[in-house]
Amino acid sequence: MLEAAGVDAEEERVYRFLLGVREADTGGIAAQLGWEAARVESVLAALHGKGLVGRAAEPPAGGPERYVPMAPDAALRPLLLRGHEALEWARRGVEQLAEEYRAGGRRHDAEQLVEVITGASVIRQRLRQMAYGAGEMRWLCKARPVALAAAENDEEWELLARGVRYRTIYERELLEGPGMVDNVARSIRAGEQARAAGTLPVRLVIADSSMAICPLVYESGDVLDGAGAGASDGHGDGDATERAPGPADRVGEPTAAVIHSSSLLDALIALFESQWAAATPLHVTDSGELADFEDGQNPAVHLADDERYLLSLIVAGVADKAIASQLWVSQRTVQRRIQALMQRAGALTRTQLVWQVAQRGWLTNG
Repeated sequence: MLEAAGVDAEEERVYRFLLGVREADTGGIAAQLGWEAARVESVLAALHGKGLVGRAAEPPAGGPERYVPMAPDAALRPLLLRGHEALEWARRGVEQLAEEYRAGGRRHDAEQLVEVITGASVIRQRLRQMAYGAGEMRWLCKARPVALAAAENDEEWELLARGVRYRTIYERELLEGPGMVDNVARSIRAGEQARAAGTLPVRLVIADSSMAICPLVYESGDVLDGAGAGASDGHGDGDATERAPGPADRVGEPTAAVIHSSSLLDALIALFESQWAAATPLHVTDSGELADFEDGQNPAVHLADDERYLLSLIVAGVADKAIASQLWVSQRTVQRRIQALMQRAGALTRTQLVWQVAQRGWLTNG
């Protein structure tokens, strides 16, 4: 029972005996357990070294030394902590060895860096496996070509409920597909962080920072008008109409690259983050509608007059204190409103906010 704390079965038996009698000498323990005295002495020495037993303060004159048990909670807690630390060190050691093993394999075998998989069902299965083992999923959802036909998607909402983080960038054309607005709004309400971009360079999914899947070759007949994001990106609830298959449809199957930890994966992650910083955040309004994409790059219609005025002062370089004076609000309120605008624009700094304002025409449109 106490092996996890570093106490073996014999030591536990003697310790439990002492807990019952409160105090005993070597001979008494040996007689009760039917052991030889030397065996008991060895076990007591081990228990004493682990802080589980102590020697009685005043043994009888001329009598044998007596032992008393220490309180279990005080005695076992340090042992459990040491055991936990040892397990943690062992876990880290295993992870380090595993990474060294993978790194060695990658140096000698390029196929372990980039794995090529072919076939819609194979790609879909790998995507599912990747999603269920991840803590964060990042998607670049390009409108076309769609690598896989639209299909049912239940795992995203299940994983969002489990606490998996989803960050998705949708190409604006994709959002015009039948049913896509409701689908994306549902994802956002479930916890997905979504943004929209005019165009995306590639269709891509990244799991944590350990693996990515990127389509390489698309099947000729697999482009569906208005198919939504498709099963390949896990957002394919949109209704799609397939055209009749022709000879070109059988040319080849979709092919994707599975990229493992490497400089190439780092580059793909950097690509996603740069696209994320430039994309427009999407949100669901109080009425349940998806906002901030209908007007393309100029969503200024969603800005109130006071927000436009505040942005004009920021762009002009007016200090927060002066802005607060002009708006008849506190400086803290000004800073809070600026933070809200930065979040809405996907900006991390005021310089980025000013750039986004200019890019999107927030002060020149609407």
